[in-house]
Amino acid sequence: MSFIETGYKTTDGKNFDLSQFPTANMRAQSGVFQPNSEKPLIEGIDVRNLLDYTLAVSIMRNATEREINDVFDRINTYGHRLSDQERRQSGVQNKFSTLIREISCTVRGDVSRTILPLDEMPSISVDLPLMKHGYDVQAENVFWVSHGILRSTDLRDSMDEQSIADIAACIIGGDLIDRSKDALDRIYNDEDGEFHRINAALDAYGEKRFSEEFLYCIDQITTTFETGGHTKLRDHIFSKRTTNPFPSIFAVIIFAYHELLIKENKKISNYEMLKQSLKNIADKIDAGRGAGMSEARRRNINLVKGAIRDSFIDNDKAPPIYNSHSMMDIEGIIRRSEAELSSFELKQGVLRLHGARELDENVISKVINTICAMANNGKSNGIAGKILIGVADTEEHADKIQALDHVKPVKIGGRYIVGVTREMKVLKYTSERYVSMWSTAIRNSNLSEPLKGSVLTSLDYHDFHGLGILIITVPEQNEISSIDGKVYWRNVDRTEEATGLKIADIAKRF
Repeated sequence: MSFIETGYKTTDGKNFDLSQFPTANMRAQSGVFQPNSEKPLIEGIDVRNLLDYTLAVSIMRNATEREINDVFDRINTYGHRLSDQERRQSGVQNKFSTLIREISCTVRGDVSRTILPLDEMPSISVDLPLMKHGYDVQAENVFWVSHGILRSTDLRDSMDEQSIADIAACIIGGDLIDRSKDALDRIYNDEDGEFHRINAALDAYGEKRFSEEFLYCIDQITTTFETGGHTKLRDHIFSKRTTNPFPSIFAVIIFAYHELLIKENKKISNYEMLKQSLKNIADKIDAGRGAGMSEARRRNINLVKGAIRDSFIDNDKAPPIYNSHSMMDIEGIIRRSEAELSSFELKQGVLRLHGARELDENVISKVINTICAMANNGKSNGIAGKILIGVADTEEHADKIQALDHVKPVKIGGRYIVGVTREMKVLKYTSERYVSMWSTAIRNSNLSEPLKGSVLTSLDYHDFHGLGILIITVPEQNEISSIDGKVYWRNVDRTEEATGLKIADIAKRF
């Protein structure tokens, strides 16, 4: 589809000839995609050969899921074979496989709604360094690759999902499993006892709980290696320069973080000391032939915990994990905002970008109207609305903020995180007072209940590399919402007041 829409050229530098395919040509003329008219073009015979290619389809009537999975495995034993993890994930549909898929998407940054039109696929596709098809997610910016844990080509083979599956099985199941192909195959085989043990354990542990704990640990590892300036994990934990991936050693590190932060309810007291404690730690970890066995993994975890324990102290309250947003969540929201306009809104902040930098009350009022509008997206939408304060949607605004407030924006997709910490400095507010400003405005508004209460309980603030992001979540409602007796709705990315028949149309959504 991307090639037909002139998204990229052949290896010898030729574009698809749209004039030879009326359907694609018509879509280009109607603005569905922006065609590349550069020559040379492929020959007419090549266009016909491409369009005449037969896609084989097998229809299995009244087949059980097990029979379908069996045929799937047989097909993928020959020809272009899937990787082991692609075969596992594609061949089984259950809570565990869904959990692994969703966490992997969040970490990679290709998170999206469950069903996505084909022409929106580039927005969640991963661009490898040597291919450069213009996809939105750059492999070198993905956590796994940016820290050298995996190679960019490993993402193509779902090695990130395999790593998460291994870590999840150990934590959820309560015991370390051997790090091996056979051990993971058993977890994905519904005729094996290990499959039933892990899925039963997941029922008790909870998918949401594990997902939040895993992403929190990733956040803390990221923060550790951002302290004192960005350091690549691979360059820090190995004394000798290497380009080899190290998913097994990373698993040991994340297990150590999880046990200290979650199981022992500790918090990091000194990120700089923690970072230094991990210097050249890979040299001390047993990476020999038997390092993947559960007993060896336990020894390695204990070694890392011993090295970093002094950087942790007892936490006198529950860790800020559950029902909170991680860095990965925020990046995912920003990426989704470019495609799912009605459910997402981004604001750079509440201060004017000119004059005396006064508080713009209209921004708060508009955000409250947008909360009402998102709530009226309806029950069938299935997406909680998200409003992010601290994100600019144009490069022009980002540049202006950088000049005014001396912050360096973080670009994600086509958006720019500028944060609200800069506004706190101007207002002389703490983060608590800044959040309170927003919660007070929402509380004092005439936003209808139960919407008002559900929004107030879900306000979240994230430090995000010191920039600061306020996240307002609009939970799905069971009835139409209003403010001051007025009903608002989302017209794509605009918030508008509804009248007459439009109100009746919105009411039908519930």
